[in-house]
Amino acid sequence: MHKKYTSLGLMSGTSGDGVDASIIDSNGIDQFEVIKDKYFEYDSDIYQDIHNFKEKILNIKDLEKYSKELLDLERKITLFHAKVINQLKLNNKDILVGFHGQTIYHNPKEKISRQLGDEKLLYQLTQKKIIFDFRKNDIQNGGEGAPLAPIFHQLIATQKKIILPVCVLNIGGISNITIIKKKIGSEELYSKDIGPGNCLIDSWVRKNSNKKFDRDGKLALSGKKNDIIFEQAQELYANRINKKKLSFDTNDFDISFARGLSLEDGAKILTDFTASIIGHEISSSLLKIDNSVKDILICGGGRKNKVLVKKIKENLSTNINLKLIDDYNIDGDFIESQAFAFLAIRSILKLPISFPKTTGCLKSCSGGELIEKLD
Repeated sequence: MHKKYTSLGLMSGTSGDGVDASIIDSNGIDQFEVIKDKYFEYDSDIYQDIHNFKEKILNIKDLEKYSKELLDLERKITLFHAKVINQLKLNNKDILVGFHGQTIYHNPKEKISRQLGDEKLLYQLTQKKIIFDFRKNDIQNGGEGAPLAPIFHQLIATQKKIILPVCVLNIGGISNITIIKKKIGSEELYSKDIGPGNCLIDSWVRKNSNKKFDRDGKLALSGKKNDIIFEQAQELYANRINKKKLSFDTNDFDISFARGLSLEDGAKILTDFTASIIGHEISSSLLKIDNSVKDILICGGGRKNKVLVKKIKENLSTNINLKLIDDYNIDGDFIESQAFAFLAIRSILKLPISFPKTTGCLKSCSGGELIEKLD
């Protein structure tokens, strides 16, 4: 019988719109139970600052160039996370807090994945055990630092008795897949980032309207197709450098090819473009890894964009079933925050959270550092 832990996962993804908070009970191995899920929207100034800096920080030198401003933003983000923890009224003094922070720059080639979030300040403000810096150990062991949720995807599939093999498609700012061949306990897991998720569409909508995203894909639905620009975009992507990357940053993608289009037409072409990449990458991955996969379960915010999901389906083989993970009584909005609650437990148990076939690390790696007192 393994000891059970209560853990809070705090995840702010590449959409940079707020914090998903999930409390789970788990032994960190083969069992979990969701206690609570809640979303906390960022203040508008934090949201704007995140996206402004994401566009300015294009290389490692920019982190130094904007270091003072980033420290100010880091403090705001940390204070926001502390407010989230306090609002959740956590009575368990032994609760673990998996604190992911806000990714501002990710480049495994330079061996860096920078998340904004001050773990010492968060500990001071909350007096909780904080687990942070989940990606560092993987990168130091030759991995890309992402994706990290596959081991949790495998646990979900095992606990929900989902027929294997199965593919989980997470559509956040970036899209990634996990192909699960065997139940928890096996390292027969394959994962990679496969391209943009919501990031291109969101960026376009932010820059060309007062909206944050294309709700239900309604803008794209009313846009007109432009075959010439679409083919140019596909050609540029096909000829990109670093085709073997397993993880992406939102700045790896560009929306400049849509310049000059109307709001709706731009949303249309970026939705079609995103769907074509996701469809192609899933098809080629299944062909290489396990062509017997018939079910793809979608989670993440992008699953709510009905037009994007429909277009992805059009880019897949007809024998593939595209389903919402919610169909299995799982809330597709909180998979990542639940995952980081689970990874926090595995981190203190020194169990692996990344694997050679998920991040490209040389060996299975634990990750996440614990702070439970200040020096």
